[in-house]
Amino acid sequence: MSKGLSLCFLVVLSVCARAETWPGEQWSSGPSLSGPTLQALEAYAFAPRNDSTRAGIRTDALLVIRDGQLLYERYCAPTTADTPHLTWSISKSLMAAVLGVAYGEGLFKLSDPVLKFYPALGKHPAISMADLLHWASGLDWQEDYEYAPLKSSVVAMLYTRGHSNMAAFTASHDAYAEPGQVFRYSSGDSNLLSAALKAIVGPTRYADYPWNALFEPLGIRDATWEADASGTFVASSYAYLTARDLARIGLLMARDGRWGERQLLPKDWVAFNREPFTGYKAHQDATVPGGHWWLNRAANGAAQPWPDAPADTFAALGHWGQALYVIPSENLVIVRYGDDRDGSYSHNTLLRLVRQAVAGRVQP
Repeated sequence: MSKGLSLCFLVVLSVCARAETWPGEQWSSGPSLSGPTLQALEAYAFAPRNDSTRAGIRTDALLVIRDGQLLYERYCAPTTADTPHLTWSISKSLMAAVLGVAYGEGLFKLSDPVLKFYPALGKHPAISMADLLHWASGLDWQEDYEYAPLKSSVVAMLYTRGHSNMAAFTASHDAYAEPGQVFRYSSGDSNLLSAALKAIVGPTRYADYPWNALFEPLGIRDATWEADASGTFVASSYAYLTARDLARIGLLMARDGRWGERQLLPKDWVAFNREPFTGYKAHQDATVPGGHWWLNRAANGAAQPWPDAPADTFAALGHWGQALYVIPSENLVIVRYGDDRDGSYSHNTLLRLVRQAVAGRVQP
């Protein structure tokens, strides 16, 4: 072999080896971020906090993973590397991953009616598993939060009349559209999926299933997932993971459901998660729903919601600024936990600043 070919061969081997780095008990470290681009990122993400007003951008944790290696990690007290942080609606995407393992076991199909697994949905027999994953059940649900608590379905589900059995509370809602036709974001849809999972895997496996099926294979050792009084995991809201452990979910999704030599999630399941819901009617600056994940895709004439990130970027997002971003084309996984209360945080700005810091350059 010539010297030139040998050099090319070594470069290819080096790139492949770097791309196949996997975390053990701890993440291995890659080249640290530094310089003006890092300073710009930190000035944005970790601006001085005013805990009396809770105004502005309030980052609790920020991790940047490239090629399976930890490039950057910073926390703001009281959050530390060992803190299982409330993920809020990132829990929805975690449930999608758990369901993906069951799907790979051949326990259900996307076309299956949810009624097959959850009889309490009897007055809505046409809702399928795919409909719930697209937040397209057609149930008349109001996903309003602090600004409109009196008419909010989700506030009632989590805190008042629906909190003891959240799936049954959701199933009691009337329909406003045919299933699978209209996107309406619904924490109730996610909790119906969690209730269906109980029958899909069986009640004896259910209590430990997220750990046995997903967390333990990924090396996640300290996860908490609260259940309601019926014993159903609150898939909409109440999973807690450290930032480092949440990054493992991101790496799994970045690599099409593979973890080491094991195809933990079927590739077609991950493809479904990352495919836009065809019934989505786009409006400006809105992220596009996939299969319980959010996509940076143009839809029905609207531009990409995060123009400073590649179109293949997708994310799990939660209330008050929780975010798990995955950029497969750049081998990037970004975890951001926060306590934002005023809407000033910008996904696009953080993604731009992280990408600039990784590239080590400043752009206007």
